Amino acid sequence: MIRKYRYLLTAAAAVGAAGLLTFAARNDFGLGRNMEIAVNMMRELSLNYVDPVDPDRLMEGAAAGMVSDLDPYTEYIPEEGMQDFELLTTGKYDGIGALIRQKDDYVRIAQPYQGSPADKAGLKIGDKILSIDGKDAKGFTTEQVSSRLKGEPGSKVKVTVEHLDGTQQTAAIRRERIAIPGVPYAGWVADGIGYIRHSDFTEGCYEEMRAAIERLRTERPLKGLVLDYRSNGGGIMQEAVKILGMFVPKGTEVVSTKGRSEDSKQVFRTDTEPILADLPLTVLINGNSASAAEIVAGALQDLDRAVLIGQRSFGKGLVQSPRPLGYNAMLKLTTAKYYIPSGRCIQAIDYSHSQEGSVRAVPDSLISEFTTRAGRKVYDGGGVMPDIATDPEYISRFALTLYALGFIEDFGDEYTRRNPGRQIDIRTFSITDKDYADFAEFMQDKKVPYESDTRRALKALKKAAEDDRFADLKNKFEQVEAELKDDTQTNLETYRTQVVETINNDIVMRHGYQAGVIEHSLSGDKEVKKSVEVLGDPAEYARITREQDTKRK
Repeated sequence: MIRKYRYLLTAAAAVGAAGLLTFAARNDFGLGRNMEIAVNMMRELSLNYVDPVDPDRLMEGAAAGMVSDLDPYTEYIPEEGMQDFELLTTGKYDGIGALIRQKDDYVRIAQPYQGSPADKAGLKIGDKILSIDGKDAKGFTTEQVSSRLKGEPGSKVKVTVEHLDGTQQTAAIRRERIAIPGVPYAGWVADGIGYIRHSDFTEGCYEEMRAAIERLRTERPLKGLVLDYRSNGGGIMQEAVKILGMFVPKGTEVVSTKGRSEDSKQVFRTDTEPILADLPLTVLINGNSASAAEIVAGALQDLDRAVLIGQRSFGKGLVQSPRPLGYNAMLKLTTAKYYIPSGRCIQAIDYSHSQEGSVRAVPDSLISEFTTRAGRKVYDGGGVMPDIATDPEYISRFALTLYALGFIEDFGDEYTRRNPGRQIDIRTFSITDKDYADFAEFMQDKKVPYESDTRRALKALKKAAEDDRFADLKNKFEQVEAELKDDTQTNLETYRTQVVETINNDIVMRHGYQAGVIEHSLSGDKEVKKSVEVLGDPAEYARITREQDTKRK
């Protein structure tokens, strides 16, 4: 069922024939001509293409192509894609609550969600799925396993797994409505300073956020709060408005929308009394904080209600609405732009001329100045600028490659076999030098299709030199290439710190789930440390929220 949410903003409305007729009245000849061309083309392909074609697939491709040169958020969603769309917007699905991955001929458990049916049944990371409902699962793909594990809540599925220690278990697991948490962790980062990681704006995340705050308040007095919106890609606007209602006075305008139609022009105000009206806040953002996350962060900045720390956010200021097309298909349609309390729109890319092939970032000359409630200068033109800018965390592509290829998880399986029943301190755990030497040995016979940025740049330079006939540079390039060391074993030392932390996270996940990984990361998080520093200095916090302007870009 399509939930009646504007994704991200207002209630969906059916696309009626009146809209098509209105458009036709504006462009009768052009519309009629192209509809006739499409029908004729469909007939020719169906009757005369050299191989048989599926007319349904042709029309589905035509529907997808119709929106392909608009913005990337306007999307045709066929019936088979609706389940994924519902998961995206609600964070819920029917199943046993486990992530899976492929390894060799079998699918394995990659992560059971804490408290899920899979978790309660005793399924662990690394378990090999041998059979499902008595059917041998050897050779099954992740898609085949996923479809068999999902099902109506209350129904049962019989799963046989082989644990890492070689023992087997058969469990009759009752499927449930699985809710992927939008707030995976809440805890403490200093005396009286709470921390909440908010990962997406799916349905119900406001209730999760409020419950997390209430739990922290019952544990000890709350003197300040860190809201972590880094890499939060957004979601449902109404959830953002409700979350803002916990921190600003009732009736505060926090966002408005404007589009071509009258029903796209709306003002959203908080409708509840705040529970933390004066509590000092910091908000963490980065280049992957987008959409509803930017609304929360930007509104709190515009209202001088929080100090923002991190990097400029993504810059998605466009509103999508789901429009039913019939037969359980849907159009996710960009209908408006949103504006935060200062009046600025933080959309970074101009798609207004995308059909003519012109897509561009907002140029510096068109960036406009706005003011917060206290009169601080803020700007539009692309994302929300933090009040305190930090350098982005370095992420090693080599470490990411090892994880993507499954080598980190495979080694985690080996580590778990070697250390059965071991207990760890989630916050301080790290593998030893001996463990890392074991990993290097484990990687001896593994092929890693990784090239350093330097080698890739050198390849491009060599190609350019060949095209430009600079033959005398060939020997110099070959000399540089010979000295360039980016083989796997060398990279294991070059990127040792990042690889070690990736392995640590995998092992911590096995003991503390996703929440454990987040808790493990906090002690070395420079932006969390900066938050603690700012929240512990009332004079500096007041100076930033009352006087400090942000940078233009």
